[in-house]
Amino acid sequence: MPREAAVLQARAPLLSQGWPLPALLAWSLAWAAHAGMLALGASAWLAAGAGCASGALLSALAATRWRRLIVTAGFPVSLAGVTFAGALPGWAWLAPMALLVLFYPLRSWRDAPFFPTPRGALDDLTQAAPLAPGARIVDLGCGLGDGLRALRRAYPHAAICGIEWSWLLRLLCALRCRDAVVMRADIWRVDWSGYELVYLFQRPESMARAVVKARAELRAGSWLASLEFEAPGLRPQCVLEGAGGRCVWLYRAPFVAR
Repeated sequence: MPREAAVLQARAPLLSQGWPLPALLAWSLAWAAHAGMLALGASAWLAAGAGCASGALLSALAATRWRRLIVTAGFPVSLAGVTFAGALPGWAWLAPMALLVLFYPLRSWRDAPFFPTPRGALDDLTQAAPLAPGARIVDLGCGLGDGLRALRRAYPHAAICGIEWSWLLRLLCALRCRDAVVMRADIWRVDWSGYELVYLFQRPESMARAVVKARAELRAGSWLASLEFEAPGLRPQCVLEGAGGRCVWLYRAPFVAR
């Protein structure tokens, strides 16, 4: 990781660094609280409450609403799974893991999970970042294509491309978005310099890396648009409030440091 990205990532909230390892740590501490209460002779209900409360308290250290929910839900969901595990054959637990690996190969776990772009989130983008007909736009980590559809509504005459590492999501996205070019590739290895607008809906840890790459590759006049998460160290050209209260952070090269 470049030094600049490492410094920016070090400033992230505690439960945002190295995700999902902090979530696993929080869940482990919740289980430790549960086990400790049982060891002290507490009832099963009281021990379960201690585990749930521990997870809820630790979730306050997470950076986003979704991550707080994931940290909070981890202990009660796993407790329910353990409680009812006897009703399922052992091989049944392999099915969700196999499905997860199909959708998210291990190499892509460092990037954003599957959070689709909400409808209407990018409707005002064209007013803040006007582009000429035929301009090239890329959605980095396009998933099932909700971002591509939103970009198409905003820029009906643009040449839109989506990049996705999961081969299954890339296939499904290509079937849904036939008016876009959808490629399977690593978003950190492709060249961003050929695009007039780069759209991201990543996660907080990814944004420091995105800033370094955008500074190195985006040409003067090109736009970097990030849904919900701001680019650390950069001053935004403007901030749009989209659907569901999610902000779209807009930056234009050459970028200005905050």
